[in-house]
Amino acid sequence: MMMHKQLKYWTLALLFSLLPLCLQAAELVSKQSFGAENEIVLTFAAAIDKNTAKNRASYKVFEESDPDILLEVKEAVVSQNGLQVSLLFTEPLNMAKSHVVSLRGEDGKELASLLVKKPYIGYLLSILISALLVNNFVFTKYLGLCVFFGTSKRKTTAKGMGVVFTIVMVASAIMSWFFYQFILIPYNLNFLQIVVFIGLVSLTVQAVDTVLRKVNPVLFNSFGVYLVLVIANCVIIAVPLIMASNNYNIIETFMLALGAGGGFLLALYLMSSVRERLDLANIPPTFKGLPIAFIVAGQFAMAFLGFSGLQLF
Repeated sequence: MMMHKQLKYWTLALLFSLLPLCLQAAELVSKQSFGAENEIVLTFAAAIDKNTAKNRASYKVFEESDPDILLEVKEAVVSQNGLQVSLLFTEPLNMAKSHVVSLRGEDGKELASLLVKKPYIGYLLSILISALLVNNFVFTKYLGLCVFFGTSKRKTTAKGMGVVFTIVMVASAIMSWFFYQFILIPYNLNFLQIVVFIGLVSLTVQAVDTVLRKVNPVLFNSFGVYLVLVIANCVIIAVPLIMASNNYNIIETFMLALGAGGGFLLALYLMSSVRERLDLANIPPTFKGLPIAFIVAGQFAMAFLGFSGLQLF
């Protein structure tokens, strides 16, 4: 009993002795964030020694998941008031991952150790916008072209197929995440990914098929054979495969599926709007039908290349 009390007192004494150091590190840097693609910005609570701040050797930076790989600091730019330092790196940073920044004084003593990462809501929105615009599955990855050209002749059909695709994509992606996390990974069945994912997609499509047949028979008949093609469509299968390769959690998987479905809906609506006008245009007979559709799709793909490299968060 006596030893237990002594150990408790020693533990409390150690914590109180380390508390000033922790508070000093927390008070030294008031804000840390990513700047440009190769920049980390540190904002200090009070002006620090400029010689220490400008010295590249004062900083030790690495990704939290890879502590053995140090990132090379190209330059440390200090503001005039000494309250802000911009760390510029030789290569672009992977802002999707958390980075650890350690600041040391001239005597080698660690002054602060910080974790720099994006706000999580910004990370989720970046997944959504990337799948919707930057990496649109139709115009940048060229997936699902069979259904894309087959159902983009009329706006009503295009909107209906886009909504169906989004529902199937979200539902199958959520189910795939549960199967992947709780069945495939624990039992080392990763080699069955594609088979399991196709099975889950087919279940979802069958449910949508049954509901749509009863609720909206006109829209169901307008889809024709293309609703069946959704089962093994590369756009649908791509979402759970990307989820598995990036090890997304359930919220990130939902954002990816929602963005991919919304991107497909956007592509279908844009294409159907143009194809309805093309029916009334004076087009040479050689280019009527699929040839002019492929030309228009190529122009849309070139336009969507303008979103490449877009980062809002």
